[in-house]
Amino acid sequence: MKKDIEIPRVENLFLAITKEYNTLFKTHEYYAYLMNEKESDLEMVLIVSKGFDSHDVTSQMRHKIENLPAKSVAKIELIQEEVLKLNNEFKVTFFEKNKMFDKNFIVKKGMLKEGSLRMIKKLNKKGIIIK
Repeated sequence: MKKDIEIPRVENLFLAITKEYNTLFKTHEYYAYLMNEKESDLEMVLIVSKGFDSHDVTSQMRHKIENLPAKSVAKIELIQEEVLKLNNEFKVTFFEKNKMFDKNFIVKKGMLKEGSLRMIKKLNKKGIIIK
C-alpha cells in the first residue's frame, strides 16, 4: 500500500555551480559539481541533466560516478553559457548503505548573476550552492 512505501529524504548532498576562468581560452566557464557532505560513501551515482523552459529543451546529459567518497566533491560537467539562459535540472540517483536515494536540483535561469556568486571554500571557487 502507499503508506508502506518509504521515500527517504536526502540530506548533506549539494550541487555547486561555479564560474571559472579558463587561462587557455581566456574565457569564463561554468561547471557543475556534486558535493557529498555525508559521513558515508555514495555508490553508483547517476546524474541526468537538461536545460528547459516553456519553449526549449536541451538534450539530456548523463554521467556516472562509481564511488563518491564521504566529504568529497566530483566535477560533473561544463555548462555552456547559452544553457544558463534556461532552467537547468540535475536528477541524481545513488546508493548509500545499499539503499537507493534520489534528489533533483533545479538551477533557475538568472540565478548565476555576478552579485549572487559567493566563495565556496571546499572548491576554492566562486559560485552558488543548490540544496
